[in-house]
Amino acid sequence: MISIENLYVEYSAKPLFSGVSFVINDRDRIALVGKNGAGKSTMLKIIAGQQRPTDGNVDRPRECTVGYLPQVMILSDERTVREEAELAFSHIRELQDKIDRLNQELAERTDYESPEYMALVERFTQADERFRMMGGTNYHAQLERTLAGLGFRQTDLDRPTSEFSGGWRMRIELAKILLQQPDVLLLDEPTNHLDISSIQWLEQFLIQYQGAVVMVSHDRAFINNVTSRTIEISCGQIYDYKVKYDEYVTLRAERREQQLRAYENQQKEIAETRAFIERFRYQATKANQVQSRIKALEKIVPIEIDEVDNSRLRLHFTCSQRSGDFPVICEDVGKSYDHTVFSNVNLTIRRGEKVAFVGRNGEGKTTLVKCIMGQIPFDGHLKIGHNVEIGYFAQNQAQLLDGELTVFDTIDRVARGDIRLKIRDILGAFMFGGEESEKKVKMLSGGERTRLAMIKLLLEPVNLLILDEPTNHLDMRSKEVLKEAIRQFDGTVILVSHDREFLDGLVSRVYAFANGGVREHIGGIYDYLKTLLPNTPTNESGTTKRAPQAKGTTDAPAHETSGGGAAWAEQKAQSRQRKKLEKAVSEAERAVAELEQAIAIVEAKLATPEGNADPSIYEKHGRLKQQLAQAEDEWTQAMEALEAFT
Repeated sequence: MISIENLYVEYSAKPLFSGVSFVINDRDRIALVGKNGAGKSTMLKIIAGQQRPTDGNVDRPRECTVGYLPQVMILSDERTVREEAELAFSHIRELQDKIDRLNQELAERTDYESPEYMALVERFTQADERFRMMGGTNYHAQLERTLAGLGFRQTDLDRPTSEFSGGWRMRIELAKILLQQPDVLLLDEPTNHLDISSIQWLEQFLIQYQGAVVMVSHDRAFINNVTSRTIEISCGQIYDYKVKYDEYVTLRAERREQQLRAYENQQKEIAETRAFIERFRYQATKANQVQSRIKALEKIVPIEIDEVDNSRLRLHFTCSQRSGDFPVICEDVGKSYDHTVFSNVNLTIRRGEKVAFVGRNGEGKTTLVKCIMGQIPFDGHLKIGHNVEIGYFAQNQAQLLDGELTVFDTIDRVARGDIRLKIRDILGAFMFGGEESEKKVKMLSGGERTRLAMIKLLLEPVNLLILDEPTNHLDMRSKEVLKEAIRQFDGTVILVSHDREFLDGLVSRVYAFANGGVREHIGGIYDYLKTLLPNTPTNESGTTKRAPQAKGTTDAPAHETSGGGAAWAEQKAQSRQRKKLEKAVSEAERAVAELEQAIAIVEAKLATPEGNADPSIYEKHGRLKQQLAQAEDEWTQAMEALEAFT
């Protein structure tokens, strides 16, 4: 479908890619991976045609359409959510305008028998048939279904986009690209602004998508569930693996071992050759052999080893004095602005626990964190336990750094006492050694800024860590290091995160924020997700890992934490009803998907001369379109019933 041939890209006289070639095939699901700065986003821009390479070709057929979602884009605030999303169907609306003009012209003319009138009728018929084949009569249902999957409520669709945060507006842009249904989807960190439920919906959408998908993502669970091919960018070259990410990690480790052995053998050969040259350089009888060795040495192409060794990167959160048994207790806590964010929140976090706050964006996770931090007023009672010392990593912590300061100065300004003598060592441990420490913060990547902000958090010992989206912009290796540091931390941890892989095996309790309330779920993140969707994938071993229990705590049965047998029975009844409604939605979605696939097959036949001449194909196409419209209506009703229940 798209062919990349001998791609060469140069920045400041330094090559980023050299001699890169690969092909994107129809229905490919490709994960583009590599360390930060390897050139993944640049590769997507070149494929999308938004950046020209220094040399090489990107061969894209003229009829091939490409949809590109960058990490950052300029957003418009002039329309409602629905109107902005409808821009994806501008081609349909243009065709509708054409049909209206033709219809008006037909109504005004009276020369019914003339060749010109018959030609006009033919043009109208062709345009109308094309309009119906493109889904012009039911694209509104498709639009609403996509926006609902990405987290928008029905009441949101007629609100101005200016009322939404940048993350929600990026969701609208993602919806527009998905609705256009291009032949190739290029997605750069598409999950950055999505919550867990929206990520899972996007997974299913991309798995069933008829075109090719190329994505950059640091969400390991997401790319494992979606992709089946992994292209790694390393040392200016690419390595193409026809496997999903987890299998790629294993194969990559094997390749690197082979590179190391080859590198060591080459270094040994170079050393022996140089020793021979030095030993016999001035002996006339060995002159020919020396010259031969010199030429051989000049022809050696140095073996490069993949730059994956992050062994210097070490995180260690130092736990301060022992806190009280219950660092955080909330009793009937509530918070309202012009609307109720949440109310009657009751939760108790025990010393040593690691818990997760999850839920849709805007449901109040960060708001409750700010209440705990004492940054905003609230209703009810919120008690911080004895001797609790909080370390807080805000969602925008990396953006709060002063861009004009150097890396060293940033830490030097907050370091105290003997720590100031160890700043260079600390920066080196975080991959900011040597000249890197003299870089200005504004020159750092998002991942580098996050690491620098994390250093500031490490400088003072605490016993309660509150981390709000700490993995944003971190690559997979850095996330693994952070995860291990949190696992080894002896204090209490509250994690706000949408990253399932990061939370898996780390937290022992999940607090779900939804519909103005907070519900407690005992167990790990996949235990919680299974209560929402029974078919939720588990981790790579097929099981759900449980995080270690906090010292001195026990797992009470779920019915005991919910307030007695009656409440437990009611909860079970609600759970059964929810599953019934979710099943109805799932079946309706499956019916819509099957009908859309059947229509696609019929439309492919219509594109052939034989199919175009067969009247029965047109009849079948019309029947399928009617069935699709009915199925989409049923899906809408099922979604409304589920939303009303929740």
